[in-house]
Amino acid sequence: MRTSRLAQETSEAIKTLSPARSSLRRQTPSFAASLTSFAVKGTNIEAELVKDVEDSSDGETSLSSLASVASFDIEDLSLPGSALGKRRRGADDPSTSLTSMSTSIATRRSPREGGDKAEDGIERGIKKRRRQPTRKAINQAGKVEVHPPADWGKIYDCVKEMRKKVLAPVDTMGCETLAEDHLTPRDKRFQTLIALMLSSQTKDTTNAIAMRRLQTELPSPGLILSNILAIDPVQLNEMIYVVGFHNNKTRYIKATARILRDQYKDDIPDTVEGLMSLPGVGPKMAYLCMSAAWGRTVGIGVDVHVHRITNLWGWHRTKGPEETRETLEAWLPKEKWHEINHLLVGFGQTICLPVGRKCGSCTLSENGLCPSAVVERRMVTKKAKQQVIVREGRANP
Repeated sequence: MRTSRLAQETSEAIKTLSPARSSLRRQTPSFAASLTSFAVKGTNIEAELVKDVEDSSDGETSLSSLASVASFDIEDLSLPGSALGKRRRGADDPSTSLTSMSTSIATRRSPREGGDKAEDGIERGIKKRRRQPTRKAINQAGKVEVHPPADWGKIYDCVKEMRKKVLAPVDTMGCETLAEDHLTPRDKRFQTLIALMLSSQTKDTTNAIAMRRLQTELPSPGLILSNILAIDPVQLNEMIYVVGFHNNKTRYIKATARILRDQYKDDIPDTVEGLMSLPGVGPKMAYLCMSAAWGRTVGIGVDVHVHRITNLWGWHRTKGPEETRETLEAWLPKEKWHEINHLLVGFGQTICLPVGRKCGSCTLSENGLCPSAVVERRMVTKKAKQQVIVREGRANP
């Protein structure tokens, strides 16, 4: 057990006052000062210890009394906080006075914490909403039915209304919008695939810059398969260096171009399995490419925004985007499979940010539909001002 310095000094004082050692040790000024420091509220511990020793008639009683005193710890003594702790400046000064001032406290609370209780005991404040995720049940036929989350339709409609009011980067610089319109359908599909390959771990604004360089700096007509096959990898890497993992993406794009030339007749695959066989293409890119390039929605493209936001809403508790995709496809109407990615990506870019969510500007938080909402609660104490109006009186003539 850790022993405080006060207890150590007390034990040393007891050993010094023992009859067996009193004749061997001379009391020095420093030793006397250490004993004097234990005086609390006018009580001199040194005097009490000496008195206990002198009152004992025989040696056994003296030793037993000393043993009982030796077990004494100064921390066991109930003293005022100012006796052993640091004294606050001006705490004991009668000339010091405390004045109440107006304060403003801003805190961030989650609706899961509940509201505040008023004096009448009624809890008021932020609405709480419990997580009601997707449920699976077995029907009478023995088949598994998936029940969607409660109020998912209200949440979806609220997000669509919020997205209409705020323009997100994905609306103007998303992968679906970067292909040039004057190209042939085959070349447009190739540009959409390249845009998706560059978008991994990269913001839409940065991805649009890299795509624009490829479209304008490559020989006419720009970003097409034949130019990617002919360009030197070092030059290609320099043109896309602004995107994340540009070294790996350079190798993936060059390898993909050769596969498209040799196996797919200069076009991109028209199946999810074929797209995922290309280097650097994952499930999210494959499903989005099928929707954007071929116009066929066969699955949901789940990226970090869709995975993060749907888990914040309590729709499910999944560990990765692929698990989120399978869970959503089990109950979400198929006509919403294509738009949900664009909807939630823009929502995650403008309001439900990965860091610093703007829950105060979100209607889901206002209506108590989001169990993860964190809103600011401001407590303001205003100091009343008193005005004294002195009217000048007129003397009677």
